[in-house]
Amino acid sequence: MVASWWSRARLGIFVHWTPASVPGWAPHHVPAAELPAAGRRAPLGWTPYAEWYENSLRFPGSPAAAHHRATYGTRPYTDFGHDFEDGLATWDPAAWARSFRKAGAGYAVLVTKHHDGFCLWPSETDNPHRTGWHTTRDVVGEFAEAVRAEGLRFGVYYSGGLDWTFDDRPIGTAADMFSAVPRGGYPAYADAQLRELIRRYHPDILWNDIAWPASAAEIRSLTDYYRFTVPHGVVNDRLLPYAPHWRALRLPVARSLYNWWDRRTVAQGEGFVPRTPPAFDFRTPEYARYTGSDPYEITRGIDHSFGYNRNSPPDAFIGREALTSLVRSTAADGGNLLLNVGPRGEDATIPAEQRLRLEWLAEDAAVRAEEEARESPSR
Repeated sequence: MVASWWSRARLGIFVHWTPASVPGWAPHHVPAAELPAAGRRAPLGWTPYAEWYENSLRFPGSPAAAHHRATYGTRPYTDFGHDFEDGLATWDPAAWARSFRKAGAGYAVLVTKHHDGFCLWPSETDNPHRTGWHTTRDVVGEFAEAVRAEGLRFGVYYSGGLDWTFDDRPIGTAADMFSAVPRGGYPAYADAQLRELIRRYHPDILWNDIAWPASAAEIRSLTDYYRFTVPHGVVNDRLLPYAPHWRALRLPVARSLYNWWDRRTVAQGEGFVPRTPPAFDFRTPEYARYTGSDPYEITRGIDHSFGYNRNSPPDAFIGREALTSLVRSTAADGGNLLLNVGPRGEDATIPAEQRLRLEWLAEDAAVRAEEEARESPSR
């Protein structure tokens, strides 16, 4: 059973904040099912997820690559790490945490390392391919301290399945993604980093993404260590063990068959539900409803991206009625909503369109508190 504190939370806040938040750009959303019909045979190169900017640049014909050439010329993606560091000078983690608490959140999950491999803490585990690819400031520690000071639980997101500093081949489809799970020294690197995060910050939530680059037995060792260190902690459903046959997905026939199967399993609409791993505490449907019987957490952005996308049009952002209804209906069904905010990389601020949604939730939380107070028996 999932921990009772998690089941009562109703709402969590996700934070995707990476060097890709400096350019902060992705094309407008096109439903995944429509991309192949539009001639996009590599839909992940055309993704509206701005945090995938570095991967999108590897497709010369992609909108992100065209934007980058027009805006930054030949400037490499790694330069944005320096801009991100400079932006930390104006970061106010306490203000973020207050806004999350007022919105009614019970927990907050920070992306500590996304697919670009950039770490938001001065990791003691050296990256052998990109020296210094991390913040000098302990962003993870400061974020954890700030949200816990507001009474929220703290979680870490870690991209275990992808790290483009270890394998930088272009990822255009689901088959490409699983065939790009790094091998060699990466499994030991990822294991060491996640254990470091557990040891240093005792996160209440362990939120892995995509898959895990090692076997089911090695995952059990890792989660046993986590549960020993944080007995009340919870683990999401994306610790999918590495499968040797994923290497065959580089072959054209296998790639085509897998991508056909993946398109069939994508949830109706724009989202999907991850494949089920051997062990987990809760499911994480992404931009999708969940119809199973397991504890679940719907995760989505305020617009069609997780990372900050300055190119999002006004109609891309979730409306007030839809947002408050989603929180209430998900809670009534026994699930949680993990709503993402994507701060700007250049100045560490939450954009106005996103702040407005947090304010709507704060107003709804205040109304809900009044309703519950009226319904409770008088003393």
